Amino acid sequence: MAGKIALIFSGQGAQYTGMGKELYDVSPAAKTVFDMANQVRPNTKQQCFYGSKEELSQTVNTQPCLFCVGLGAAQALKEAGIEADMVAGFSLGEIPALTYAGVFSPQSGFDFVCKRAEIMQRAAEERQSSMAAILKLENSKVEELCAKYQEVYAVNYNCPGQLVVAGDVEEMEELKADVKAAGGRAIPLAVSAAFHSPFMDQAAEQLKEVLEEYTLHKPQLDVYANYTAGLYEEKNIRQLLYAQINHPVKWQQTIENMIEAGADTFIEVGAGKTLSGFIAKISTQVKVCNVEDKDSLEKTLHELKNY
Repeated sequence: MAGKIALIFSGQGAQYTGMGKELYDVSPAAKTVFDMANQVRPNTKQQCFYGSKEELSQTVNTQPCLFCVGLGAAQALKEAGIEADMVAGFSLGEIPALTYAGVFSPQSGFDFVCKRAEIMQRAAEERQSSMAAILKLENSKVEELCAKYQEVYAVNYNCPGQLVVAGDVEEMEELKADVKAAGGRAIPLAVSAAFHSPFMDQAAEQLKEVLEEYTLHKPQLDVYANYTAGLYEEKNIRQLLYAQINHPVKWQQTIENMIEAGADTFIEVGAGKTLSGFIAKISTQVKVCNVEDKDSLEKTLHELKNY
């Protein structure tokens, strides 16, 4: 197998009822992740497997559940002999990525994600805000449109032709009209607040304090940070983790940097295939797979063994 394998952990918005159930049933390693989570936070398994769309869309539930599915999928791959050379995670996905890389233990990573979710849920409830993906416009045009408003921000630089914006609910409605007039499309996202924007400033400060409770270890493999699109280092782990929630996600740049570092196979682990779609638009030269259930696990293992 030529080149290096990069594992990419799914983020918030990818959740769906039943996620992780098949992984739990077919992989002892994935089962261990879910069982651990259920001990720390009872009912987590049930939420993943049977929770309603509404229940799973609440940040306080979304993040712990997606953590389990992402880490569970990654451990199922490892169990089958496929290990990553480098990792990255989209927003929430950065926590299971760091856990996979040994920065957190599985228990402390999950415990941290639960506290992160509670802090972000509270921030979401304080003010009405939303997010939308803007398609068909250049990044510079989207940034120009955002600049017209007091509280609308360009936040997730996903891939060519897609930039996510976040902000005040009323201003976001006006922005959508501007986007349409400019020939673009605005698609609302299934999240409960303006993440990765100044709306999360207070949450970032609270997270900074919470992080002091944890023992963090040097990454055992390269982990790319949303905040910088560069590598996590032992000295900057805490700063990158709390700054991540109120600053933009440099996803396109992250993937480009991973490709430059030798990644030619990307495996999205966790719910959905959103990130796989982004990567396919960033580069046509790399292989993209995903693991979220029994079929995708088997398909990915088959493809990698014949690659």
